[in-house]
Amino acid sequence: MSRSGTRTYVGFGFGAIQAGLFLYEASQTNAFGHLVVAEVMPDIVDAVRGAGGYFTVNIAYADRIVGQRVGPVAVENPAEAEDRARLIDAIAEAEEIGTAIPSVSYYASDAPGSLHRVLAQGLRHKVKIGGPRAVIYAAENHNHAAEILKQQVMSEIPDDERAAVQERVRFLNTVIGKMSGVVADPEELQTQKLELAFPGSTRAFLVEAFNRILISQIDFEEPFERGIDVFEEKADLLPFEEAKLYGHNATHALAAYLGNLSGARFISELRDIPGAMAFLRQAFLDESGAALIKKYAHIDPLFTAAGYTAYADDLLTRMTNPFLRDSVERVGRDPARKLGWNDRLIGTMRLAHEQHVAPRRFALGAAAALAMLDQKHLNPQLPLGPALNAIWHDAEPEPAQAAVMIKMIEQARDHLHDATNGANSQLFVRLMHL
Repeated sequence: MSRSGTRTYVGFGFGAIQAGLFLYEASQTNAFGHLVVAEVMPDIVDAVRGAGGYFTVNIAYADRIVGQRVGPVAVENPAEAEDRARLIDAIAEAEEIGTAIPSVSYYASDAPGSLHRVLAQGLRHKVKIGGPRAVIYAAENHNHAAEILKQQVMSEIPDDERAAVQERVRFLNTVIGKMSGVVADPEELQTQKLELAFPGSTRAFLVEAFNRILISQIDFEEPFERGIDVFEEKADLLPFEEAKLYGHNATHALAAYLGNLSGARFISELRDIPGAMAFLRQAFLDESGAALIKKYAHIDPLFTAAGYTAYADDLLTRMTNPFLRDSVERVGRDPARKLGWNDRLIGTMRLAHEQHVAPRRFALGAAAALAMLDQKHLNPQLPLGPALNAIWHDAEPEPAQAAVMIKMIEQARDHLHDATNGANSQLFVRLMHL
């Protein structure tokens, strides 16, 4: 798509969300004339430059996959001094900036090209040259990513410059319910006939078509017009962040861990496993939904029986989209992190328990996640406290609260152990009758 706009967009990280959401959506508008992305892998930088700044995103719809060419994009390596200088200049000129890196722990390092340091230098230069106001979308999967990023960036700005910088920039949290990934398996690339990200690449970007992204409300004194206008601002983003973590993410993880025990390779296969979709829907509505509706009643139409039912049914359809072909292995990766005290499984259980809702299905998911860590955790004779307390150590939960969670998960583990004695394909049916 040709671009005639005058705006500049700068992204950090060149993964599926950056490529298939921020850069793609920016390219679909007439607002941006300059797209820039920071990437630290030299081979990717060279390959995209060799392709004239173009790359391809595969977009999964309900009935097909469409390859979309995006660009031109200027790719800069912040570890290289000359690239970093161009990146700083681009930030000074940018109206919209998006970070989409693996986690908030990557915001700061001791390197000259650290994200927080480059952003600080670019924002200082913005003030110096009278550059435009800007918003920064923090797309890392953390409820307070924007606040963390702001704190780290501001720590690099001299005291006498901070007020001027803060007048020109707003750090925004995001709720990104867009499922995406990078496909590298040669068999999957061939099976799905995916277009490679760029010439010479062995990987492909695959993202779903969904683009209803929620962001923090922008509070500049004077109105600010976004170039990426498909995003929706919310005055209070936290309830929606919790709906994503304790609804979308939690149910997705539940599908992966129980799907793993049922023998599924792809999440889409759950459509054909007896009882699976009904089980997941009950967990989504009767546990996650019941708790969130109690907590956030009257906040938004989402937090009503009708609103949450529509939300759950839409997500269950999208999660199991056969064209997205999301693998159980990918969705279930890093079970220890997803069993964290404040993460999707235990967090949902805690929320439900606080709202007097019994989270028995998510407790089964937690037990199944432990089994993915080590099959021995399915043994009814093995106490689960040592394993779970080790995972929760840094969160320092109250011992009494931890004991409640452990008891629920051990009870669920015993049910899960009984249900796994038999044909894998009947697992969900047996769990439905516990």
